[in-house]
Amino acid sequence: MNRLRIRFKRGEEIKFISHLDLIRVWQRAFRRAGVVLAYSEGFNPHPRISLASPLALGITADAELMDVYTVQSLSNHAFTSMVAPQLPAGLSISQVFAMPIEAPTLQAQIRFAEFEVRVLANDPELLKQKMASMLACETFPWQHQRDTGIKSYDLRKLVDDLRLVSFEDGVAVLGMKLRCDSEGAGRPEQVVKALGLDIPLSINRTKLTLLAG
Repeated sequence: MNRLRIRFKRGEEIKFISHLDLIRVWQRAFRRAGVVLAYSEGFNPHPRISLASPLALGITADAELMDVYTVQSLSNHAFTSMVAPQLPAGLSISQVFAMPIEAPTLQAQIRFAEFEVRVLANDPELLKQKMASMLACETFPWQHQRDTGIKSYDLRKLVDDLRLVSFEDGVAVLGMKLRCDSEGAGRPEQVVKALGLDIPLSINRTKLTLLAG
């Protein structure tokens, strides 16, 4: 069995497909490319494909991570050349590298997710002050409505860094480094709301940080 880690981009064309549909897109591409996937054991075997942290609908990404287990041994170049032509518009492979079979799972290693979020704003200096104020807080009690009811939590614990990347013609680009692990995951749209801003114009995940080793 072979374990490969794929870094890929998810563009505008597919930003509204669900996590499960994205997995199906990858499975179809592997099947058409002739890549034979390894399956889990047990009563309900399924292809061994895992993403580091599934994206919410409407978010694009530059550096997603996915582990794929294959039956045949494939070089990084061979895998890319076989699979890349089978991918739809909006999905592209940036890098492939081999991983030890026994290495921890992606889900166990992920620690932070970084985003660039475009929002409407009038005063960049006031926006900087609001971000600095949030970062200076020890706690930031927050709640939002979910399908299962109101969720209350400390938003500050989920925010590692905030910065103003750029501001032009009433549009600000915010850089966010948010916690993303088994204890909790920051949501860019909730941070934007907490800053008193309108719904984001766009959200792009730019980086995933894994625990070293």
